[in-house]
Amino acid sequence: MNALIEKLNDGGPAFTYIIVLTFLILIGLFVRGLLMKGEKYKTIELMKQISWFAVAWGFLGRTFGLIMIFDKVQAMGDVAPSVFADGLKIALVAPLCGILVFALTRLGIVVLVSLQKNYQPQENN
Repeated sequence: MNALIEKLNDGGPAFTYIIVLTFLILIGLFVRGLLMKGEKYKTIELMKQISWFAVAWGFLGRTFGLIMIFDKVQAMGDVAPSVFADGLKIALVAPLCGILVFALTRLGIVVLVSLQKNYQPQENN
């Protein structure tokens, strides 16, 4: 558990913990969808939108992380490859969290849609 928290801190707490919070919200929506009788359209659509937010937030975190790495490289001049590699590793944690939340949410949506008898997706405007 400590290793997971350490990785989340490495990825930038402002980004990774918000993604974890969205994951908890998505779990709640999934449970709500399982317990609901009848139409689940709104729950499924909300889950889709929040999962896309998690991906976008993760990539925003990566962009900020890369900008910080390049600022440090510029300030230091000549940088050892290990320092640069460590920075890149850290910059990839937030998008990884976002993509993982997205994939798990999509799996939950598949379950909810399969449980619904007459699912008809709404058109995107």
